[in-house]
Amino acid sequence: MWEETGMDLIESEVVIVGAGYAGLAAALRLHDAGVDCVVVEAAGRVAGRVLTETRAGGLTLDHGGQWVGPTQTHLLALAARFGCGTFPTWETGRHVEVWHDGTTVPYLGAAPAEGPGIAEYTRVTAVLDDLARTVDTEAPWRTPRCAQFDACTADSFFRSHTTDSDALRRLALGVQGVWCAEPYEISLFHVLFYLAAAGGWEQLMETRGCAQDSRFTEGAAAPARAVADLLGARLRLGEPVVRVAQDAGGVRVRTASTLVEARRAIVALPPHAVRAIRFDPGLPVSRDGWLSHSPMGRVAKAHAVYDTPFWRATGLSGIATLYDDGPVGVVFDNSPAGGAPGVLVAFVYGDRLTRWADLDPGRRRDEVLASLARVAGDAAARPLDYTEKIWSRDTFARGGYEAYMTPGGWTGYGRRGWREPTGHVHWAGTETASAWNGYIDGAISSGYRAADDVIGSLQADG
Repeated sequence: MWEETGMDLIESEVVIVGAGYAGLAAALRLHDAGVDCVVVEAAGRVAGRVLTETRAGGLTLDHGGQWVGPTQTHLLALAARFGCGTFPTWETGRHVEVWHDGTTVPYLGAAPAEGPGIAEYTRVTAVLDDLARTVDTEAPWRTPRCAQFDACTADSFFRSHTTDSDALRRLALGVQGVWCAEPYEISLFHVLFYLAAAGGWEQLMETRGCAQDSRFTEGAAAPARAVADLLGARLRLGEPVVRVAQDAGGVRVRTASTLVEARRAIVALPPHAVRAIRFDPGLPVSRDGWLSHSPMGRVAKAHAVYDTPFWRATGLSGIATLYDDGPVGVVFDNSPAGGAPGVLVAFVYGDRLTRWADLDPGRRRDEVLASLARVAGDAAARPLDYTEKIWSRDTFARGGYEAYMTPGGWTGYGRRGWREPTGHVHWAGTETASAWNGYIDGAISSGYRAADDVIGSLQADG
């Protein structure tokens, strides 16, 4: 047994590990049902892979998940409950594409009507949408041809459907932007499942009416902070969990200074963080295998702040996609609701992140600003403020924004390893969601699902 001398002892009906949106949603559901719970979180803050920073002058910047779309009803309802306002993503004006040869092309509308690889890209993504409509999002392994699709990577699928190099570049940036991974890394079936969980390729890629429709006036962590305030002393920050043990009587969760005894546990952590905990008894092969097939994406966000959103004066939206040799793949206008100061956010993904992250900070900054100047004008190279978050170096997440499945993961381990409870331990986290998997909304729904399962189990136990 564990050495417990000098440790704080807490007793509760339920212990929740992790205070990201999944863990907080589970705690809120239990709170509303009158079930006592304790939440333990390793970091000194809540919201997990959502990170809102306040800069000079009170400017809030979202370094992690930041958007909400109209079909993400769980997140919208949570925000409404606590009075957290939203505003439309800034997108008025001409967007910009930078082609692989350095050509810069402005366009109007959600996507360019023509350009290198556009026709083939459109055709292949339509095939993906057709296949995604066959996916069973509640029991994905029951999907026809699941094993066939799960044996392939997205890259092998793309190359079997087109030889157009420009279309392949466009498809690759789509994968990088959504999963923060390269097409050669990710299971084709996981791509199809994810499309089904969101409502299709366009839902994942576009702004108005889609996943990037709106932002939060006070930052995407605002609803999470409101839930944390409601929980009060039942939320314990700065306490990394080191062990989770269970027997017939319940669960015991240990941090460096605290022991929590409960009847049930909900673990709401990224896969990497789950594997850092010692479980007694050890996790089933199915759950461990699932985790081992779930690497975190590679992504960084870099924000550049200016007096004003100067690009709008020249008719530009601040939205860009880049297929050149620079580090940046996508740019958005991330200015606050009031419109000033002006903020551009640059995303660095996948293999580009691996090379760029190894540079010294000054060189990283210079390369990002060069990309911003290419799409917004020379003034973008002279920001008032610059800040970046490399999620692969985050102490607890070790990547972002979500884990993706490598080939064979769904086939070999999905049925028992995805989210099936392990004894008294229940699993939450955006990776376990059937709708909007990988998004804040998926995290919230996963927390509600896990909490409902726990409530049912507690009632059954008597």
